[in-house]
Amino acid sequence: MTAPRALGILAGGGALPGQVAAAAQAAGRPVFIVALEGFAEPAVIGAYPHAIVRMGAAGRILDLLRAHSCQDVVMIGRVRRPSLFDLRPDGTGAKLLARIGRVAFGGDDSLLAAVVKVLGEEGFSVLGTHDILAEALAPAGQLGRHAPDAEAMSDIARGVAVCRALGTVDVGQGCVVQQGLVLAVEAIEGTDAMLARAGNHRRGGTGGVLVKLAKPGQERRADLPTIGPTTITNAQAAGLRGIAFEARNALLAERDSLVAAADTAGLFIVGIDPATFG
Repeated sequence: MTAPRALGILAGGGALPGQVAAAAQAAGRPVFIVALEGFAEPAVIGAYPHAIVRMGAAGRILDLLRAHSCQDVVMIGRVRRPSLFDLRPDGTGAKLLARIGRVAFGGDDSLLAAVVKVLGEEGFSVLGTHDILAEALAPAGQLGRHAPDAEAMSDIARGVAVCRALGTVDVGQGCVVQQGLVLAVEAIEGTDAMLARAGNHRRGGTGGVLVKLAKPGQERRADLPTIGPTTITNAQAAGLRGIAFEARNALLAERDSLVAAADTAGLFIVGIDPATFG
């Protein structure tokens, strides 16, 4: 019988790296986590074999993956993209950046697609989180007790149009819309910071909605839109009444806790098909 393939996890922040590791181990796979310094959370990765490595130490990262016989690699978790000045690449990192080329200065999806390509050239098979943790992939339809009404659906439609425009130029995956007004769009700051900013601009009356979509041509093995319990907390603090995400093209972290938090907060969470919005 062929031995299970070892899985390397390039881990950023949040709970998903630990969930992926647990699912892989349950399937009999050896696991090794490369925890990105300043992003991966010790409480999440501490139960698994791991090493903490700064993002620019590409040579060290590749050496660790090979030393632990990792044939497959998953990239998962929140990471704030550093400037090249802050990255401080090692010798291998500088060579890889040269191979990645100009996309290193473009949008996140272009960069991540290039990183996936380079990892493949280095002999690794890059998998998506959903390949290991299928239940994390967001389903279609309403989750939890609360449903969007007609006004919320109108705001979702507006948000879909805005997210499509953002994604086309590889800027961001999300926006906040209230009563047809775009309160905030997501760029490099990430969803949580965008929600805080949206809360500062909310209007009176019915609350707004958060819409998150994958970008056109999204590299599905890296950086799918992710919703977790923290998203619910921040959406409630921003005065929103619900969240819409692209079904089968988003990840739900800690799904049971996510749904319970939304029910308690009175927020709807719904998986949508953007194509139905024209």
